[in-house]
Amino acid sequence: MLEISGLKVFHGPIEAVHGIDLSVPEGSCVALLGPNGAGKTSTLSAITGTARATGTIRLEGHDLAGLDIEDRFRAGISIAPEGRRIFANLTVFENLRMGAATRTDGGVERDIEEWLSRFPILGERRSQSAGTLSGGEQQMLTIARALLSKPRILLLDEPSLGLAPKIIGQVFALIEDLRHEGMTILLVEQNAGAAIDVADYVYVLANGLVTRHGPSEEFGDGSGLMGELTGVHD
Repeated sequence: MLEISGLKVFHGPIEAVHGIDLSVPEGSCVALLGPNGAGKTSTLSAITGTARATGTIRLEGHDLAGLDIEDRFRAGISIAPEGRRIFANLTVFENLRMGAATRTDGGVERDIEEWLSRFPILGERRSQSAGTLSGGEQQMLTIARALLSKPRILLLDEPSLGLAPKIIGQVFALIEDLRHEGMTILLVEQNAGAAIDVADYVYVLANGLVTRHGPSEEFGDGSGLMGELTGVHD
């Protein structure tokens, strides 16, 4: 589904990612783990077209070079960004409607109702300003909004960030459900144990380089990685 080779990502004159290779097979969940500052979010930014990058990014075999952000979104890439970044002044329903802004089929309202039923708390608050939701509710809204574009691949950037342990469990239960439903997912996380539990394959990123990768079972419960996943925000 997604194939990255020789990817370098730049923030101004600074090279944040140094020529990494990464693959996300269709229908799989791939976790990209690493400390803050490792280049994880920079990698996602290169995929969505919001960061300057060199190297090759292919979606279903098609090179994304030259495509702007909207074209990549239309091609099937959707992201639930770090920090949630909801439209705080819009209602829950309006936020979900924004996720389907590029769709032209007739199933948008049906899909919105499906997500409101899957998250009853959002259904109860469909007319409430999204900025008044709790952190966990906002995270669920962010993921549902990203899915309403009917993406080919879903990028999740630190979905557990700032959430209580009980809510983290709910978020990862949703990710597990999506994986079983066949959604292709690239998951960026610092919570190694939770990410490894839902992932098929794992890449570890440090200082802009892939330092280790392999099937998730090779990483056990992730406890051996926890000491590595600290640092400065990327």
